[in-house]
Amino acid sequence: MTIQAVVFDIGNVLIEWQPERFYDSVIGEERRRQLFNEVDLDGMNLEVDRGAPFARSVHDLAAKHPEWVTEIRMWHDRWIEMASPQIDHSVKLMGALRANGVPVFSLTNFGVDTYDRAAKDYPFMRQFDRDFISGHMKVVKPDPTIYQMLEDASGLRGESLLFTDDRSDNIAAAQMRGWRTHHFKGPEGWAKRLVTEGLLTESEAA
Repeated sequence: MTIQAVVFDIGNVLIEWQPERFYDSVIGEERRRQLFNEVDLDGMNLEVDRGAPFARSVHDLAAKHPEWVTEIRMWHDRWIEMASPQIDHSVKLMGALRANGVPVFSLTNFGVDTYDRAAKDYPFMRQFDRDFISGHMKVVKPDPTIYQMLEDASGLRGESLLFTDDRSDNIAAAQMRGWRTHHFKGPEGWAKRLVTEGLLTESEAA
């Protein structure tokens, strides 16, 4: 079956997402480890990805941990520093696919507010042919529902879709639906896969 759309995760595929690296640079690794052990920042972020309001979620969590108020509020106030930099080669590959007339979708765990914030710095995020953003969909990967929602909305399924993501559990969920997949470990490998699938030439993928 011919590939009819390429589906991109965003975090660590098109934009680096490294909260630990950010906190290490600001408060040091030891204190960051203590923060992450005592405060469920990842759990809070997951609820934002499910559609919870970003600012309120961060401030409510900070109120529960007065000893960490300053550090927790950084998750909101300096969030863009965690979601950076752009992975230039991956963004170029996305543009090359679109230039070749290949529909490009996003399928991403991202909050409503954080997506809008990031798109101000990363214009490519407004250039997908179809957006599938968990905050709007109220469900996150790897829940099978989010994959079905993409299929139902696009009318595409199975091997007509090629999906790349940096997380193996998200890849496994797509494979269960018969999608073609690529476990993203860097743009070079993704570029080779797009060439192998006949979607880009080597020069277009360089």
